[in-house]
Amino acid sequence: MLCFLVSNPRPRTDPARRRTDPLRRPPGGAELGLETRHNGTLSWGLICGETWNTREAMVACMQLGLGYANQGVQIWIVGGRTTYEGRVEVQVGSKWGTVCSAGWTTKEAMVVCRQLGLGYSMHAITETWYWDSSNVTEMIMSGVKCTGNEMSLSQCQHHKTFSCQKAAAKFAAGVICSDTASDLVLNALLVQQTVYIEDRPLHMLYCAAEEDCLSKTAAQANWPYGHHRLLRFSSQIHNIGRADFKPKAGRHSWVWHACHGHYHSMDIFTHYDLLSGNGTKVAEGHKASFCLEDTDCQEGVSKRYECANFGNQGITVGCWDLYRHDIDCQWIDITDVKPGNYILQIVINPNYEVAESDFTNNCMKCNCKYDGHRIWLHNCHIGDAFSEEAERRFEKYPGQLNNQIPSINQQ
Repeated sequence: MLCFLVSNPRPRTDPARRRTDPLRRPPGGAELGLETRHNGTLSWGLICGETWNTREAMVACMQLGLGYANQGVQIWIVGGRTTYEGRVEVQVGSKWGTVCSAGWTTKEAMVVCRQLGLGYSMHAITETWYWDSSNVTEMIMSGVKCTGNEMSLSQCQHHKTFSCQKAAAKFAAGVICSDTASDLVLNALLVQQTVYIEDRPLHMLYCAAEEDCLSKTAAQANWPYGHHRLLRFSSQIHNIGRADFKPKAGRHSWVWHACHGHYHSMDIFTHYDLLSGNGTKVAEGHKASFCLEDTDCQEGVSKRYECANFGNQGITVGCWDLYRHDIDCQWIDITDVKPGNYILQIVINPNYEVAESDFTNNCMKCNCKYDGHRIWLHNCHIGDAFSEEAERRFEKYPGQLNNQIPSINQQ
């Protein structure tokens, strides 16, 4: 078994990471055999390698504090104020160098922090000139693209031939890591229970049009006459992580929107999409996080964020933010959608602007049936890959839920 040491060159002592499990390696380098103690006895013995594979090797390397098995790229971070931040330096072959920051995002930074055993990425840094320099000055890796779930940077895509428009040393990629991170998850059942269709008069949609919350054909509509058909629902977003979810941008850079009289702290907080069975987008909506706050919290947890009076925005651990079905842009405009079977997809933090400990639970999908007058949702759930969802046949739909279409006279 071959393990690679991937820790920061400035070692740190973390009592929480001390090994207590009965596994050891004989004297030697990082390429090693393993011995284990069985049933609490004092004798040690070798492990049979007949069915041993990379998964077992990965666990053993991590348990021994030796990074990960079979890593092709060794990394460390240098120059930061603490061991949790710095410029990323990688070893390709026998050569050490920096990484081009073009396209460097939270997803790539998340992999670096994970590989180094430093928790989660809080910030992906694209200019690192203000950190102390090292004797490594050449940029040797570019085009790094990760999904965010990889165990090491070697599992991410990158250019075979180095190519970086900004190859100066100050544009080397960096990271700021943290032991904790937020983790947002949507209440899927609430979406299913609150869905309905509304025909809303155009004269009530001027602000929504300014925020690009209507279909493209709205621009050709005979304003203020007529209406648009909206698929509406409530969304309740919980923070089940270990750190508060806070907008990436500081409040000094929030954008005031005069029409609705509120600040936008993130360009996009949630994507709402209606997909065909093969994954084609047939209608979409988006939700700017104009008001991220603690609507309510678990027992014993105090609210920290409130939007009133230009207050701080965010979602506290153990709290949730509720977007009611009756507020602007809490919908998908389905005016141009034909009757049929679809998939409703909601993605929180879709651009990975804010770091989370788990992005796999940011997506919710529902089976959706629309007959031109009513809508049914069922099997709303978190996290399945769309390819698996699309291959699954639509099951028989349950009875009609809350999908009455209000008449225009009732608006």
